[in-house]
Amino acid sequence: MTVRIYHNPRCSKSRQTLKLIQEADIELEVIEYLDSPPSTRELSQILTKLGIAPRELMRKGESIYKELGLAKRELSRKEALQLLHEHPKLIERPIVVKGDRAVLGRPPENVLGLL
Repeated sequence: MTVRIYHNPRCSKSRQTLKLIQEADIELEVIEYLDSPPSTRELSQILTKLGIAPRELMRKGESIYKELGLAKRELSRKEALQLLHEHPKLIERPIVVKGDRAVLGRPPENVLGLL
């Protein structure tokens, strides 16, 4: 079964997670999500697999989070998914998906249980 990683090559945790997967020598699909943001539907499926709400996937330290005033805004699931799609820098990384399960690679060792 193919493992998919939503990867940011500039992120050290993402690079470390990718290396762990590559060392496991399994079929891998790398998606550089800043260049190819997941659709709102795909994000919804990922969140279901992670078992978290959209806001839990948001990087609260990003400047765009502050610029949009997201800490003070109530968001519907649909609105949050749209924001994550439109502003992929908000997406916590890396996300690793295998079948009907997903994990955040923070710390990178989280991925080992999925492999």
